[in-house]
Amino acid sequence: MPATKPNLLNTPARAAPRGRHFFFGPGPTNIPDSVLSALHHTTMDFNSAEFAVIHNRVHAGIMRLLRTEQNLLLYSGNGHAAWEAALVNCFSPGETVLVLDCGHFASNWADMAFDLGLNVERLKADWRTGVPVAAVEARLAADKQGEIKGVMVVHNETATGVVHPLAEMRRALDKSDHKALLLADAISSFGSIDLPMDAWGIDVVVAGSQKGLMMVTGMSLTGISAKALARSTTVTTPRGYWNWQQMMGVKPQRFPGTSPVHLFFGLHESVRLIEAEGFDAVLARHHRFGAATRAAVLAWGGGVTSAVSVGPSGFSGKITALQTMCTNPSRLSNTVTTILLPDGHDANALRTIADQRYNLALGSGLGPLNGRAFRIGHLGDLNEPMLLGAIATTEMALADAGVPHTAGGVQAAIASLREQA
Repeated sequence: MPATKPNLLNTPARAAPRGRHFFFGPGPTNIPDSVLSALHHTTMDFNSAEFAVIHNRVHAGIMRLLRTEQNLLLYSGNGHAAWEAALVNCFSPGETVLVLDCGHFASNWADMAFDLGLNVERLKADWRTGVPVAAVEARLAADKQGEIKGVMVVHNETATGVVHPLAEMRRALDKSDHKALLLADAISSFGSIDLPMDAWGIDVVVAGSQKGLMMVTGMSLTGISAKALARSTTVTTPRGYWNWQQMMGVKPQRFPGTSPVHLFFGLHESVRLIEAEGFDAVLARHHRFGAATRAAVLAWGGGVTSAVSVGPSGFSGKITALQTMCTNPSRLSNTVTTILLPDGHDANALRTIADQRYNLALGSGLGPLNGRAFRIGHLGDLNEPMLLGAIATTEMALADAGVPHTAGGVQAAIASLREQA
């Protein structure tokens, strides 16, 4: 008898799912068919005049979405690549950076800065509320010698669903007349939550292709202020691939080695789709979907929102009902909702049920939230039927998993969407 085919993934065999896979993690996101088609292109000489047209259009389009007239660079690499590019071009080893550290990705960016030889000062806060602007202002005011060379903040913390007010962070710098650069990770907000780089005075904006831009993973970008670009000429950190000065040798930029031609074709189409819908309309759609998702969660939890705080070491008390992670109404994310389960219930078991029974992928809890929370991403190529389908399926999975909840999340989401129509 022939040998049994090995199960390389070491997972139980199951029937092939029917219908379209519902992916509702907070990134990568669903890719529109027209973007997939644009990627399906014959090879083109990246030095050709034909590609230069696409290259220039993509640069110009992304600068419009960033609302900047300063500088933009794109890289072959994910968001972490752009993290590193920002750090090695803006700071020398031993210099101090202040990291607003109250989430999984903020912590990881801080770790990267430490690994690159920077003196990292972490300003910590409750993961459910984010860092208070007053705390940032106080720390900057106390830095009389200007030792802090940069303030690093994750605009939209993908792990927690908490948004930091970047314009207020800029005002905190200006109020103390501090010269530090303001660096923002906008990986899960760019293209979905407004971030006018120039108007808000952001020096460095880091983003990726696989979330609000509705593209495959593999491209990242950095918006760079004139101030940050000037500083990059003075830092002593060794740089090769990430050297901004080298990449700006030609307009709109050059790539070290081969340009990622096919990824540019995909980005060209994704920018076209966003601008065809209208960027303001895109932002409004994400606001509607964020509000509808939160309405569903509020219904499932019976309206309960506890004051239990969460940090890297865990929870300060008991979670007794299903609820949103973010408890600060002014900082609720429009791209991802992180949902805490009552104590004693396994969020990963819930996610497995949603995936294996219903072909719905939900985001996992990260760091101390692993097993305690799951995430619903609501960004990118998304409409009302898709969102309502995910919410309805999540409600079925909650019931199957035995998670205490109140039925009616779908109706609450529908009511929210109709109120905002």
